[in-house]
Amino acid sequence: MTSNENKLTEKIFKTDEEWRNELTEEQYRILREKGTERPGTGLYDQFFVKGTYYCAGCGLELFRSGSKFDAGCGWPSFYEPSKKENIDEHKDRSFGMIRTEVVCSRCGGHLGHVFNDGPPPTGLRYCINSESMTFKADE
Repeated sequence: MTSNENKLTEKIFKTDEEWRNELTEEQYRILREKGTERPGTGLYDQFFVKGTYYCAGCGLELFRSGSKFDAGCGWPSFYEPSKKENIDEHKDRSFGMIRTEVVCSRCGGHLGHVFNDGPPPTGLRYCINSESMTFKADE
């Protein structure tokens, strides 16, 4: 990670074998194979401690607890990322739906999806898999 906030994040590229060796089986399934956890089962769904959420694949900062809210959907939900440039968005046409997938901008790991039904000030709901994140509490 860079200490210069204005620099672009350097991309991380690893082989499937390298990812499998670094991630748990469930993290690999979600981050690298675009899986999802069952609603209501993730560690961070009903978790409201002050702190920061990071990509479980590469450690890039993703969300701050101040933007987290209980959407009642069964997944951790945020109305904005901590830094917009840390998240990339892609059109997802899987399962007969059209959604917007969100991925880590550094390692490309699948995080979840973003929807236009969130609270103010953004009106967005970043619906994120707990397994795709790690958390560090504020001190």
